Amino acid sequence: METRSINPWKWQDERSYSQAVEVKQANSTLYISGQAAIYPDGISSNEDMPSQIKLALQNLKQVITEAGYNLNGIVRLNIYTTSTAELWPNFPIFQDWIAKHGIKQATSMLEVKSLFETLKVEFEATVVK
Repeated sequence: METRSINPWKWQDERSYSQAVEVKQANSTLYISGQAAIYPDGISSNEDMPSQIKLALQNLKQVITEAGYNLNGIVRLNIYTTSTAELWPNFPIFQDWIAKHGIKQATSMLEVKSLFETLKVEFEATVVK
């Protein structure tokens, strides 16, 4: 598989995403439902935004690895949050995770009225290999 990031500008680099990602010769594609801060027993977290970001990313990683894919195969990562005001000060948690795993993804972020139960953030991904 071969991926290529398309970035006509430089400003998106500070925000840890690509304007577009081209994928060539992919063997398979994994479409992942939104992963949020839900514990293994199915209980939704009622913790603060940083804790929810960390748990949601941990859950995303678990789904990807259990499916036999690599994190650096993420080509699309959508972020849903109930509060961009709460998310932005904690965005470095996400950016560090992206950098740690060498991910170069296209991203959209949406503020939504609500998520399931007490959830504040959710990550939806497309992964290729």
